[in-house]
Amino acid sequence: MPSPPEHTTPAPSPAGGIDPRGPRFTATIVSVLLLAVVFLGVAGARSAAAVLLAVAVATFAWGAAAGVRRHPLGWLFRVVVRPRLRPPADLEDPAAPRFAQLVGFLVTGAGLVLGLAGVAPAVPVAAGAAFVAAFLNAASGYCIGCQLYVLLLRVRAGGSTA
Repeated sequence: MPSPPEHTTPAPSPAGGIDPRGPRFTATIVSVLLLAVVFLGVAGARSAAAVLLAVAVATFAWGAAAGVRRHPLGWLFRVVVRPRLRPPADLEDPAAPRFAQLVGFLVTGAGLVLGLAGVAPAVPVAAGAAFVAAFLNAASGYCIGCQLYVLLLRVRAGGSTA
């Protein structure tokens, strides 16, 4: 008797999952904003760089506090972009992207506070670090903040790899 065919359907998506293309869309827009902060900061336009970094800080704060579903850029993706795309093959748990927003908030927030305190390179350096993470997510789907979230879950569970 021949063996039954292999099960090839994807694993069930988490309840209340999000389209993984949404965080990538958000990361694309935030990457452009952060790159502008870096260029302005390097060019010596400190006040303009600080204002744009404050916008990035607010964006990350909103995502961390309200979650990616209630984020304005997440809403823009759901209403304008997603209806024009095929349905996603799989959904992802929104907890890791929300944690990534918190990491972005902490990095950019520290840069903004230090910049306002007079540490001149803090604004472009913080924006540059956040840009690398956001661009990596936008271009490849690899989310550094999400990977940190998974690592912290493993540490919290006592080093389990499951």
